Parts: sequence; structure tokens; C-alpha cells
Amino acid sequence: MMNYEERSIVFCCGSDCLYGILTLPEHAASRGVLILVGGPQYRAGSHRQFTLLARQLAANGIPVFRFDFRGMGDSEGDARTFENVEDDVRYAIDRLFAEIPSLSELVILGLCDAASAALFYAYQDRRVTGLILLNPWVRTEEGSARVYLKHYYTSRIFERELWRKIWSGNFNYAASIRSLFGTISAVVTERREIAPPVARNNCKNGCDSAPLPERMFQGLERFQGKVLLILSGNDLTAQEFSDLVKGSRKWKKLLASPRFSRFSLLEANHTFSRREWRDQIARWTREWLYSW
Repeated sequence: MMNYEERSIVFCCGSDCLYGILTLPEHAASRGVLILVGGPQYRAGSHRQFTLLARQLAANGIPVFRFDFRGMGDSEGDARTFENVEDDVRYAIDRLFAEIPSLSELVILGLCDAASAALFYAYQDRRVTGLILLNPWVRTEEGSARVYLKHYYTSRIFERELWRKIWSGNFNYAASIRSLFGTISAVVTERREIAPPVARNNCKNGCDSAPLPERMFQGLERFQGKVLLILSGNDLTAQEFSDLVKGSRKWKKLLASPRFSRFSLLEANHTFSRREWRDQIARWTREWLYSW
């Protein structure tokens, strides 16, 4: 294992100051990692997962930078969605390359909607040669409802607690029926509101108005670097992504490319909250980074 240091980094994005942590090995590899944090999280991540991941990678010679988007954690400015953080990412990369002159290329790692943000950005920056996507967020109302129906309700049928409530007379049939029909209604409504396939998939007039899965596909298709995809088995976000891929010929063809590597952690939840899951992510990431 290699010695490493952690540096506090401040950089500007417009008139706002953003704050991050650079975990720098004693002898840094020429390929670094930028961690993007998804959801209402700051740079440590859920269960300190990104702090721990950065240290594990740095102990193996890989420099890692993680920072707070504007309006999150310690960073200044107004909070924004994952679809509007391109400037934050670009200035973070600029600062990372300035901090490590020997750096020649970069891999972006993102969980959930941060993986989506990475897809929107990566193809535009030649310095980015790889992506690590953890449980990518492709959420639509229709997709969410489908996954909920398919995976949540199906698993509920086999739960002992459900049948115990039914046999004891404590099961709330009215509430369950309302929940089920509310979910079905969301699926039906979304189907009616979605435009025909040709109009939906046409991005020639700008992809900003296209459905999120389509925009993500366009970003991933345009990116020509290596991609490591890791999915949790016990997570509806990952299930929605998996169902999207299974139901789409073009997604399956894209992910079958040799530049894609895919792994699954069948027992893991959305944020890989157990130590053994986090350690496995670190091992796969380290091995993948040194494999090309």
C-alpha cells in the first residue's frame, strides 16, 4: 500500500467558491478519478462511501478528487439539478489537472443521478477517457411505476409478514388497493402523454426536451472511452435501468461493446451501505482502472 495525503481544494465556478478534497498518492498514476456526488449529498457520500473509496484508491496509487456542487455541502451558490452541473464538473477537472501536472487523463465516477450527470458531460471533454456508473438514474414516471409493479409487488407476495397480517386480520386491504391502483394510474397516464416513438427519439432539434433515458443514451453513445457499469441487485433504480436495457435493442447493442465492463452485486442496496459491498466496489474499480 502507498502513502497518500489529503488536501483541501477551493476553486471558482463563476462567482461561487466550490470546495473539495484531493486524495493524492505519494506516487500518483497518470490516470485520476473525479467523484461526482448524486442527490442531496456532499462530498463524503452516504456512509462516507466516497471518502473511503478515495482513500482505498489512493493507497493503490490512484489520485481522487471529490467536491461539492454549487449549493451543496460547503460550496457556495444556488443548488441545481444533475442536469445543470456541467460548469461545476469542467472547473473541477481544470483544477485537478492544475494540481497534478503529471495527470494525463481522467475517469469520472458517479452514483445514481451523478452517473447521469457524468454521461451528459463526458463526451464533451477529451480529458475524460473513462466512466464508472453506479446504479444510473433513468427515472421516468412510467418506468418507475413499471418497476414498482414488477419488482416491489411481486416480492411482497412472498413475504411472511404480509401473509401473517392477512391471516391475523390486520391487513389494510383498502390502503393496499389504493396504492396499487395509484401506481397503475401513473403508468396509464404516462403512456397517454408520451409522444410517438419517432418524435420522442428525434434529437436533431435538441435533446434537452427528450426523455431522460434518451438523453442518457445519446451521451453514452457519443462517449468513446471505457465504461464500468455496476448495478445493485436490491435497488429499484438499478432495476429500472436493467429493465430499460432489456427492453431496448439499441441499449443492448451499445452495452455489448467491448469497451463496456459490467458487474452486479446481487444483495447490495442503492448506496452499497455494507462494508463488504463498498470494498468490492473499490476492488472492481482498482482492477478496472489498471486493466487498460
